[in-house]
Amino acid sequence: MANIVFNQALGRVAHLASLPAANDGLVLIALESSGLEADSVLRDKDTFADVVSGTTNEQTTVGRKALASVTVTIDDTNDRVNIDATDVTWASPTGNPVGAVAICYDPDVSTGTDADLIPLTKHDLTWSPDGNAFTLTITDFYRSSSTA
Repeated sequence: MANIVFNQALGRVAHLASLPAANDGLVLIALESSGLEADSVLRDKDTFADVVSGTTNEQTTVGRKALASVTVTIDDTNDRVNIDATDVTWASPTGNPVGAVAICYDPDVSTGTDADLIPLTKHDLTWSPDGNAFTLTITDFYRSSSTA
């Protein structure tokens, strides 16, 4: 599950993850461990361009991954909503160490820019891409609950 939800996405993640537009999608972006800003700084970023405007850098060698089979499940038994996706695999990744991944909403996957990407969640991850296949297991990357 998410380590942080970006402030601008609070209350919007389930809606955006339902992929309400005609050509939208969710993208997973690796962030380098070196220079990774604190959660207290990152949570105030409104676009992915903002996320990488400070000392946080995208780990570009491994490439961005479109999330597949995104499901939004309302769990009435546990009074929550769960958002899941298919696991992500890199065949032979290399490059700088990864300290986190961000999941962003892209309103138009054919023309989007970093300024269009809405960061939804950030997940801490310690990974040194060494050329060996790597699979990131995704189990409910976001969960929101309510207590009454």
